[in-house]
Amino acid sequence: MTAEVKKYGPYDHRIVMNYLPHRYPFLFVDKILEMTVPLDDKGKIQQVGTTIVGIKNATMNEPYFTGHFPQLPITPGVVIIETMAQVSSFAVLPWLRADDELHVLSKFELRLAGVDKTRFRRPFMPGDTMRVITKVIKQRGPIWAFEAKCEIDGQLAAESELLASVNLSD
Repeated sequence: MTAEVKKYGPYDHRIVMNYLPHRYPFLFVDKILEMTVPLDDKGKIQQVGTTIVGIKNATMNEPYFTGHFPQLPITPGVVIIETMAQVSSFAVLPWLRADDELHVLSKFELRLAGVDKTRFRRPFMPGDTMRVITKVIKQRGPIWAFEAKCEIDGQLAAESELLASVNLSD
């Protein structure tokens, strides 16, 4: 028997900007392609198992490319980790209205609390599109754990386990 899921998205850059508090030059999510949210046997949304797929495009005008490295521009690893964290934060989104419209919480904070098992497999360079896939693997109170991976042209580019502290209030 297959578990029931709800799918949401895609969310364009306007909705991403409405949801995330980040702004240029620190907004690293260009689009959320989809959210898959598992439901329990009563149809209630479950946090664990929620999967988010987002994208980040690398363009030559990213401010960090002027110094990292001018002759061979490579996105810094910390930017890739932050991108994974920003995509992961969408797992908190399933606080939706009955009509399934996007509901942005009036007070929402997600703070990165830990980064483990991180590996960078290939560089993320201007002209690349990075597909970021994150999954909630644990949620206990305000602490959420995520598996995250990034793909470029179908190849694994980076992977990590992220831990975040989430503060929600209306």
